[in-house]
Order: sequence, then structure tokens, then C-alpha cells
Amino acid sequence: MTTSAPVLPNVHKIAVLRANGLGDLIFTLPALAALRAAYPAAEIVLLGKGWHRDFFAGRPGPIDRVVVIPPYGGVGALEAVGDDSPALSAFFAAMRAEHFDLALQFHGGGRHSNPFVRRLGARVTAGLRTPDAAPLDHTIPYIYYQSEIMRYLEVVGLVGAAPVTLEPRLMLTEADQAEAAQVYPVSAPPLVVLHPGASDPRRWWPASRFAAVAAALAAGGQPVAVIGAAEERALADAVLAASDAPILDLCGKLTLGGLAALLARSRLIIANDSGPLHLAAAVGTPTVGIFWCGNLITAGPPTRARQRPQIAWRLTCPVCGAHFIHDAPCAHHASVVDDVATADVLAAARELLLYQTDKPAEPSTRKG
Repeated sequence: MTTSAPVLPNVHKIAVLRANGLGDLIFTLPALAALRAAYPAAEIVLLGKGWHRDFFAGRPGPIDRVVVIPPYGGVGALEAVGDDSPALSAFFAAMRAEHFDLALQFHGGGRHSNPFVRRLGARVTAGLRTPDAAPLDHTIPYIYYQSEIMRYLEVVGLVGAAPVTLEPRLMLTEADQAEAAQVYPVSAPPLVVLHPGASDPRRWWPASRFAAVAAALAAGGQPVAVIGAAEERALADAVLAASDAPILDLCGKLTLGGLAALLARSRLIIANDSGPLHLAAAVGTPTVGIFWCGNLITAGPPTRARQRPQIAWRLTCPVCGAHFIHDAPCAHHASVVDDVATADVLAAARELLLYQTDKPAEPSTRKG
């Protein structure tokens, strides 16, 4: 992939809008790396959420600073939230005082996010646009069925940033490593990690299938752990209850930084299409991800040497029969990935475990 657009002159400060979840952030890392390479002296400011600020504090990488945005309808908040409040007026006044040279919209089709970016007062704006969205200075069409990684590389290409990698990569800190070591000692055998959650219940592979895979791996002497956020406690418990094999319960016990470090020294993650799956890939851990076919297009890994996505091909709701592509969205949340076979997941996991002698070194660790 190349870009014919020139690097813009006199760019000292860049704003990037991306105020959503962990996986969404991971997808932008190649674009942010390209932006850093094209504008090595510029300050890159991520406009995001509180967790972004906490996660990137002291973390090496292309993001220099995080500014937490106030609630804004359709951008990091429900659409019912207004786009005019004293907090927002103060926020946009502060952003205009930053005198951004460039503002990039990495937040959807732009119906809500393009007006947001325009209010920043940047010298040049660029990003994504659906037909109903306000224009920016430079845009590419937002087409849903496109790799998210490539989508944001195309956006930064509008301002002269050529790709330097297609693989998301995330740096660890010493604080990450220390936290992970408190939960699981470095001297202990490396784990296979299970993550049975995802933000959308339709992406949940059954807990009993995770348990069956865990039992098969544990029978061969492989230590297994289950992870998840505190709100995924019930899913972790379901996996634990369904398995006769010993599974280490690490649900809710790590921050994102600690989880990244634990994943970096794990042998493998088996997970639904979720933030921890994409985080694992970004720190160099082999993955067996369970994807609905449409999500594989947008969120699937770009390579296969250490990634083995397992694909569900169901196109209709298992409850009402609504077609996921052609019909209006239905209200049901039944799993659409439960037809992925346990045997296929286990075979992919064993293949990756067998061929790990060429696993790259763990991501660099820096103080922070």
C-alpha cells in the first residue's frame, strides 16, 4: 500500500479522535505508527476516554498525550447525549487553544464525529465519511466491510503517512511486567489463556466449548487460565464450572497493562473476537480467535503465521431467521458463532503450540 499525498508542511501538533474500546484502539496502531514516521517531531494527541489516559501514561509508542473528551452524542457516549453543554463548550475552547495543525477522525462514518473534529479548529482535517456526514478537508468513504487496520492506514495516507507495518504492535512497561508477575510468577510454566467474553453476546462461543478445550490441553500437561473483566465474572464462572480440569482463575485480577504483560509471556490465547484477543496479537502472542464471518473482514488478523481465526458462517439469526446482511437488525442476542467446532479450535491451538520455536522476543519493556 502506498500513498501519493504529500506530507503536510509545518505540522507540530496532531489530534486523533478515537474514543471507544480496546480492540478498536488496537486496530489504529499501524496507522498511528505511520503517522509518527511521517511526522516524527509532531506531538500526537489522542482524544479518547479515561481508560486511554490511564493505559498510555508512561507507555512508549506513537501517542504522546491523551485528552479525555466529555460526553458527546455519538462520540464516546450514547446518541441521546447532547452535543452542547458547558463542559463541551469549555472542552472545544481548550482544544482550539491547542492550535492543532492536523486533526484526524478515526471514529466511524462521521455523522457525529466529523462535526466534533471540525469544532477542534485544526488547520487541516481528514478522516472517514458516509454520505450523511459533514465534510472534512480530506476524506475517504466509510465502507463497513473493510479491514479496520487498512481503513485507518488509508486515512493517514490522505496526509502523506505511508505504512510502516500492517501488524499492530504495543510496547510493555516495567509496571506491566511487575503487575503480571504478582498474579502469575515469571518462573511458572507459560499459560494458554482463555477469554470467553466479548462486548456483543452474539460473539460468545459457548462456555462448555472453552471448558472442553481447556480439559484437552490440561490433559497434556498444559496450564490453562481464564481471564476477563470484572463484568465478565459470570462467563468465567461458567467455564470454570463446566470443566473438570484445573483452570487458573484470573478474571478481574489485572489491569489492561498487567494483562498485556501476562499475554506477552503466554503460549497462546483462545478467545472470542474481543479486546483481549487483539491485545494478545499486539504483544506477539499466538491467537486462536473465534469470529463471525462478517467480523473477520473488519477485525480479523492480517497474517496467519501465528493467528488461526476460526470462522462461523451463519448469516441468519438463530432465533428469528433475520438475515444479518439484508434485513433490519433484530433484537436477539443468541450466539452466532456456536457452530464453530470444538475439534477445530483444539486442532488450531495444538498446531500453534507445536510450532512456537520461532516465536519472536517479547515486546520491549520500558519504565513507566
